[in-house]
Parts: sequence; C-alpha cells; structure tokens
Amino acid sequence: MSWLKRVEWGKTEHRLQAIFENFYAERGNVPNLFRVMGHRPELMSSFNNHFGKVMGEGSLSIGLKEMVAVRVSQINDCGY
Repeated sequence: MSWLKRVEWGKTEHRLQAIFENFYAERGNVPNLFRVMGHRPELMSSFNNHFGKVMGEGSLSIGLKEMVAVRVSQINDCGY
C-alpha cells in the first residue's frame, strides 16, 4: 500500500488534466510519481517541462535515456 495518495484522473484542474492526457498519449501511462505530484499543480507543471527536456529528443536516443534510467535505478537498488 502506498503512503502517498495519487491524484485521480478526472478529479484534477484543467491544466493538470491536460498534462496527464498528453503524457498518456505519448507514453501509454501516467507514472505514479506524476500523479502524486498532481497535488501541487505548479510543481507538476514545472517538473513536466523539465522531464520533457531531459527525456525528449536530443543527442541520445529516448531508448538509451530510458535504459540509463533503469540502470541507475538498479545501481541504487531501487525496486520501483
């Protein structure tokens, strides 16, 4: 059981719902981290912009960036 409550779809302000829908359209899900941050829409909006810049198109492929994220999680013994 999680300690932190996630924001439910459809029970958010319009700006946040748009972020959730866009994320779902691009990735097929909305990670729990984003849904928890939904309790603070101003932080969620800022983090979404940052995440998009880091994980979006760039010098490295998106697939390689995701593999790096998984490996860093493994190194840090993060089961999530």
